[in-house]
Amino acid sequence: MIDISEKDTILRIATASGEIILRKETVKRIKSKKIEKGDALTIAKVAAINAVKKVPDLIPFCHLVPITNIEVDFEIGSSTITVTCTVKSIAKTGVEMEALTGVSIALLNLWDVVKMYEKDEKGQYPSTVIYDIKVEKKIKELND
Repeated sequence: MIDISEKDTILRIATASGEIILRKETVKRIKSKKIEKGDALTIAKVAAINAVKKVPDLIPFCHLVPITNIEVDFEIGSSTITVTCTVKSIAKTGVEMEALTGVSIALLNLWDVVKMYEKDEKGQYPSTVIYDIKVEKKIKELND
């Protein structure tokens, strides 16, 4: 683990995003809340928030930082859902991994709750894709 003892405790913000491609019919089901496992977006949001708080358990070299806010947003297209996760902390190290983990777990939960609608006749997922997971923005601000 990196020694961050000498670093300043400052406001840290990171925003990450990622997308999932789904069948158009599946996206319509999500919009109309007709997913058998429950409200897909609520499930994904709660899972993302939970995952952000567990990052040091999942990624061994990440420091435990005090999370002060987590925002999870969804942009729904005709066959895509974009997830954005913004994490804030007042800490000695950044929260990029927390934001990336939030996005990743939200996307995985979306896949999980809709997989029954995405499978083809052979039980495969020919058109379901998670992609483009990235850090959109990182901010470090000194408290004056």
